Amino acid sequence: PRTGSGEETPPCAYDRRMSDRTFSRLRVEYGDEPLRLEDLPADPIELLRAWLAAAGEAGVSEPNGMVLSTCATDGQPHGRVVLLKHLDARGLVFFTNKESAKGEQLAANPRAAATFWWPSPRARQVRIAGVVEHTSEAESEAYFRDRPRRAQLCSAASPQSRVVPDRDSLERLVDELTQRTGDGPVPRPPHWGGYRLVPHTFEFWQGRDGRLHDRFRVVRAADGAFHRERLAP
Repeated sequence: PRTGSGEETPPCAYDRRMSDRTFSRLRVEYGDEPLRLEDLPADPIELLRAWLAAAGEAGVSEPNGMVLSTCATDGQPHGRVVLLKHLDARGLVFFTNKESAKGEQLAANPRAAATFWWPSPRARQVRIAGVVEHTSEAESEAYFRDRPRRAQLCSAASPQSRVVPDRDSLERLVDELTQRTGDGPVPRPPHWGGYRLVPHTFEFWQGRDGRLHDRFRVVRAADGAFHRERLAP
């Protein structure tokens, strides 16, 4: 496409001249490597783990970043990016301040969804829905102790999701906690800890040419086995 000045604009370029018309022309072809039913392992966690590893090896920054979606009591959905910190047969673990907006929403409605998107090495998306439970105190403590000290201080001092007057007030809270702890351990607040998203539904999506993507839904049955089915893109 050409800009008003007549200059040629690369199809995926971004600059201050971008407009809605430019967005409508952005298009990336995803290649045509298939995802087949037989490619899906019996346990979908295995495929999620493999795709996470492939994205990391391809140089994707923070491939463990996932959009966590929750619902407020008024029915309004909310989404934000959190980092997956542990993955096993029980589910997906992330950590946060439980007095935050997402913590309040999960307390009222312990159901959530997570979405991963990786543009490389192939265009892939995974959607996961399930119920959320708290991790054990031991798990929360172990992860908190494993964090860099500065991250411990900031997460313990910050009143997450609350209105603050300015940046300086946040810095003061961290400085005050730093002075109180000295060289000793940073106390983990009782309201800071982990959640585990226990999945009942997965959806694996892989981009294909012409937008005729491969898309599979994997649902956990009452007996614990997974039922797999292809969806139209």
